[in-house]
Amino acid sequence: MVYVITQACCNDASCVEVCPVNCIHPTPDEAPFATTEMLYIDPDTCIDCGACVDECPVDAIYADNELPAEHEPYLKIAEDYYRRYPIGPDWPEERDRTKIPAELGTLRVAIVGSGPSACYAALELTGRARVEVDIFDRLPTPYGLVRAGVAPDHQSTKSVGELFRSALGHKRSQCWFNVEVGTHISHEELLAHHHAVIYAVGAAGDRHLDVPGEDLPGSHAATEFVAWYNGHPDYADRTFDLSGERAVIIGNGNVALDVARALVTDPDELAKTDMADHAVAALRASNIREVVVVGRRGPAQAAYTNPELLALGQLPGVDLVVDPAEAELDPASRALVDDPAVEPRIALKVEQVQGFARRTPSEGNKRIVLRFLAAPVALNGDGRVESITLERTELAETNGRLEAHRTGQTETLSTGLVLRSVGYRGHPVADLPFDETRGILPNEEGRVVDPETNEPLPGVYTAGWIKRGPTGVIGTNKQCSAQTVEHLVQDFVAGRLVAPVADREKLAALISERRPEYVDYRGWQQIDKQERARGGAAGRSRVKFVAVDDLLAASRIES
Repeated sequence: MVYVITQACCNDASCVEVCPVNCIHPTPDEAPFATTEMLYIDPDTCIDCGACVDECPVDAIYADNELPAEHEPYLKIAEDYYRRYPIGPDWPEERDRTKIPAELGTLRVAIVGSGPSACYAALELTGRARVEVDIFDRLPTPYGLVRAGVAPDHQSTKSVGELFRSALGHKRSQCWFNVEVGTHISHEELLAHHHAVIYAVGAAGDRHLDVPGEDLPGSHAATEFVAWYNGHPDYADRTFDLSGERAVIIGNGNVALDVARALVTDPDELAKTDMADHAVAALRASNIREVVVVGRRGPAQAAYTNPELLALGQLPGVDLVVDPAEAELDPASRALVDDPAVEPRIALKVEQVQGFARRTPSEGNKRIVLRFLAAPVALNGDGRVESITLERTELAETNGRLEAHRTGQTETLSTGLVLRSVGYRGHPVADLPFDETRGILPNEEGRVVDPETNEPLPGVYTAGWIKRGPTGVIGTNKQCSAQTVEHLVQDFVAGRLVAPVADREKLAALISERRPEYVDYRGWQQIDKQERARGGAAGRSRVKFVAVDDLLAASRIES
């Protein structure tokens, strides 16, 4: 018997750390870790110890003889990976963590944000002696995109929140939710109460198409739709026109597939998840029968990952449709797929798409149509979106990269709903420099720098998407945050951080005066407990409160 990593893999590499025989790769010390879509267990090296199963925060690992039918392809995926990348003889050396000498006293750190990168930073800090952490979030609830971004039908992925709970509830952590940095407390005030501040605020903005008609009613960012169906308080009152039979999604990353899945999944199945009630009700009344997912490049360059594509092809009552002509590869893409130096995930993407192109749709099924080599040039309509014009593209090499070039050949699809899913983008942070081109805080491995001098700003750090851009999955943030924390601790030990002039009691007094409606960890526990109880009564994992007033009221109810 061997173990297999499946779709829910979050890439945080906890399993790597406990494996006694180095059979899980790529490790954080290996170059492919930064780009791989999941981790893989070598079936020839696995000794069936089960340590990885116990450590996995999202329950993604199964024994091969217990694999659910829908996960059976992952055994072959792992075999293909190790056929391409056989394990070498050397176990990567464990990174040394800088220790804080007792004579330096307690390091005090503020973390702005409470999503994955913030929680991994808090875990890394509280795992060291003599560190105190204050965690701030403008919402009454923590976990960022784990709560408001992960698809409701991916409940195993959301279980990473149980790992993060230990950071928020640590005896040396304090939580200040419903407190907005820049409004209720300033950057300078944070530095006055802490040696350092880590900004882990994510990338809440979205990129635009920059085509005529993009601002018409009926055109939205996919990120807004995701936040709406996940019950984010800022988006709970949004409305989306689901009266037509076709929706079009521009972009073909994992978010695009999540949205497509939500639009065509049986609402009875969605009602079993933690999807917001208002979204379930709207999707029950939806007339959408077809979702077209548009990518400007070919199947080999698609941004989604294989696990998400595999899951999409297994939706009951839904056909995945691909034009056989669009599934064919241009010579350069074919050479890429056939290159033995290229990770097999690209070949698997193409293999899946070409398999879908050979399928025969079933009458009466809903459809997800994967379109390749097409780009939007205009959204059309009188007062609202009524159609979208796409232009055929072709791939050509430019400066060593395959780029999509327009051909002049256009087509128009009728639709009343267009969702752009072309990437997240960070917002500027008050009182800090900002890289407008990349949408991040300018930094060197987590140390925020002055863009004019490239010198670090004392005590100011960053982690997650606002540090590196919107790349990677949840677990990618673990190594990202660990790097930032290590540099922060090094700076503290080297005497490069200014000691705070005010203590925790003064911080608590300041926040209580400025924002008496703050929610602490106990308040979040009350919210969590009641949401789970509401869910249990309905046979669901949880039923969320989606209005801030309801969240605050729930936080004040005593057990």
